[in-house]
Amino acid sequence: MDNLLFPIAFQQAAAANPIFQFVPVIVIFAIFYFLLIAPMRKRQKALQNLVESLKKGDRVITNGGLHGEVASVKDDVVMLAVADNVRVRVSKSAIAGMQGQEGQG
Repeated sequence: MDNLLFPIAFQQAAAANPIFQFVPVIVIFAIFYFLLIAPMRKRQKALQNLVESLKKGDRVITNGGLHGEVASVKDDVVMLAVADNVRVRVSKSAIAGMQGQEGQG
């Protein structure tokens, strides 16, 4: 079974030098980082920039699925107008993104 996963030359090198035993672990971590961690950090940074730049008139979606227009922004709270004469206070951390933005379901 081992012969199917690693060439014989690599197996002989791994037996001779214990450093080669960690190579598969390092490769798996690198793949994990570039496929999962890096894109997630990029999305988080983009969302943080979006939330920090919210202004009156922006149309947003909350994590709970509430669609509304930003009526005002104060510190960590956003006032959303969800209908005529209906305003809802929402935490900035509950903003999931802008309406019509790609990636929104």
